[in-house]
Amino acid sequence: MNATLDTVLAGLMRQYSERVPDVQRIISAMIDEGIITSPDDIENDHIAFRTMGVPHLGLASFEKIFLHYGYEKRDPYNFAEKKLSAYWYAPPADGRNLPRIFASELRVQELSEQAQHIIHRYTDAVTSDPVDALDLDDAAAVDQFLHQSLWALPTLADYQTLLAESEYAAWVIYNRYYLNHFTISVHNLKPGYNTIDAFVQFLEARGLRLNSAGGVIKVSPDGGLRQASTVAQMTDAVFAGGDTARIAGSYVEFAERRVLPQFADLPADQIGRAQRRDGFEAANADKIFESTFTTQINR
Repeated sequence: MNATLDTVLAGLMRQYSERVPDVQRIISAMIDEGIITSPDDIENDHIAFRTMGVPHLGLASFEKIFLHYGYEKRDPYNFAEKKLSAYWYAPPADGRNLPRIFASELRVQELSEQAQHIIHRYTDAVTSDPVDALDLDDAAAVDQFLHQSLWALPTLADYQTLLAESEYAAWVIYNRYYLNHFTISVHNLKPGYNTIDAFVQFLEARGLRLNSAGGVIKVSPDGGLRQASTVAQMTDAVFAGGDTARIAGSYVEFAERRVLPQFADLPADQIGRAQRRDGFEAANADKIFESTFTTQINR
């Protein structure tokens, strides 16, 4: 099971890295700066996925993949304005510090009738849960599934109509289950770069464009979770009928999880995940979603 999960995660990261040039740009900058010696030195805090809340799809379908690999479903989140529901999933406790998973779905029934009609015109082609037909012990099959079309390629007109109402809907109708972002665990980097404030300074000095929604650094009320992210990379998209447009792809996130107060006096070599702030923060996540929004891309 470990090998299957490792292969699935590696496949996600490989294709994500190819689609998001900022990934290699950031890793190269970190190596050049002497922060890391190779990409293997980076701990991936979490990866994120977006789904459509429609019959046979959405979280109820998607989560089966990672629950099968031993992930555990944790806290629910509600993003009322964006009409999103989400959960995070804790990785198997096998000591390998695998990434957490943050998965969200659009509550399609809360959109306008026009937007619902557009979405269902594509997703109604899915007449049974596709994960039920997937051999989850076949890593290659799962990797292929996570990068394949589940519905027809949208038209540019449909994409633009959805974009005007729900940028999340537009992103998913085109990008499907592509990895939305991966997250560098800043607190595990070398001193001088192991706080979000210092790492953001490093990124900005290297010319990276960061999401400014709610402030460049998003801080949980307890101060224990501090996050930032790049602005999504633009990708050349080909739509049904051959129309093309530049649209938002994926991005990179950065997280600092501070040591919990009860462990503040422990030596550094005794600090692991269990001693740091876990979970997520709805207010932070709400603004990080906007990394793919035109308000950030066009500013």
